[in-house]
Amino acid sequence: MVRVNANNHESLSIGRAALPIYLPSLLIAIGEGAILPILPATATGLGASLALAGLISGLLMIGEVVGDIPSGWVVSRFGENRSMIVGAGVIAVGVVLCLTAQTLIVLACGVFLMGVASAVFALARHALLTTTIPLATRARALSLLGGTFRLGYFIGPFIAVAVIPWGGTQAVFWINLIGCALTVALLLVLPDPAVLLAGADHPIISNSSSNSNPGAKIPADKESAPVADAPARLGLFQTLVAHRTVLARMGTGALTVGLLRSSRQVILPLWAVHLQLDVSHTALIMGIAGTVDFALFYSSGQIMDRFGRAWSAVPSMIGLGLAHIALVFSGDVTSFAVVAVAMSVANGIGSGILMTMGADLAPRDDPAPFLGAWRFLSDSGSAAAPAIISAVTAAISLASAAAGLGVVGLLGALMLARYIPRYVPKPQ
Repeated sequence: MVRVNANNHESLSIGRAALPIYLPSLLIAIGEGAILPILPATATGLGASLALAGLISGLLMIGEVVGDIPSGWVVSRFGENRSMIVGAGVIAVGVVLCLTAQTLIVLACGVFLMGVASAVFALARHALLTTTIPLATRARALSLLGGTFRLGYFIGPFIAVAVIPWGGTQAVFWINLIGCALTVALLLVLPDPAVLLAGADHPIISNSSSNSNPGAKIPADKESAPVADAPARLGLFQTLVAHRTVLARMGTGALTVGLLRSSRQVILPLWAVHLQLDVSHTALIMGIAGTVDFALFYSSGQIMDRFGRAWSAVPSMIGLGLAHIALVFSGDVTSFAVVAVAMSVANGIGSGILMTMGADLAPRDDPAPFLGAWRFLSDSGSAAAPAIISAVTAAISLASAAAGLGVVGLLGALMLARYIPRYVPKPQ
């Protein structure tokens, strides 16, 4: 694994490595974004009820949480590029299962397998940027990676709309399959970005000095902070124990971020149904909100690199929390649109924050196990959001679910405001 000197104060240009870093991720995201809208229709076409179709679609996120369990060990053991190749290949296997499924069980297995492999693929790219990008430009590089995934999820559905008229919903799975094949080909043909980034301007350093970031505030309690001599190739549960203090504090904050981000994607369409809005109006509002969200991804990286991680994370969580509460008071299409856009602004200014803080906290010598544990916590929050919304709505009301999640978001903001200065290095 090639590492770059984190003490180098020169601005890192990743232009020469941008293609092998970001293009594979974009292709995978386009394929996944294309199939997400047609998974419920595919499931109902095989005889699933509406509730079961929703569950099968949710297996993608559940698979990612399960995939987070071995992903840190896999990437640490086999390296980033090899793990990405295997991940893309396994995603392709899941797509083939969905494409040929004649029963709901086969479809569910395919969706779940895609989620598991996506977790390995995403962690591998995250680990690569963690070990090669210095602190001064890390947030921008990771925000750009997050923006790449968002761009793929934005483009994918439009490609699906274009192919459905002549190939039906089955043709959409071919988009994902072709994307996986191109990804594997690119990873085999293009140079390793870690080698490209390890030029003369950025000398490789030893493991013993790789964790000395200028301006970093060292936690008072060494047991709670990731250290350079942490055991390599730990499994998820060993990693959770080894870094239990920092993960109990910062990891819980990451879980609330994942929860609020995921909940907005569920609760906005449900609130539109509650208001009996026309489907076309709902789609238009969600599209505008998605565009605003995507447009802000690089601004988030600029904020984090210039002013510190808290200036992105805390306002983002406050905004998401207040917007969830404001949703309770929206009673028409105009107020709903305002709240939807406000949620997107809040989410956009926090783009890349989870990947950036995970990279900041991870040991420099072997970050993959820690990043696997970090992503497990944040993805658990994302996976829990639909279940929490459904349970609270069934027991009380949709408004109570929105307000409750808003309060959780504000509590998460308080937690991040308290612990980010303690654990996360401040950029210079």
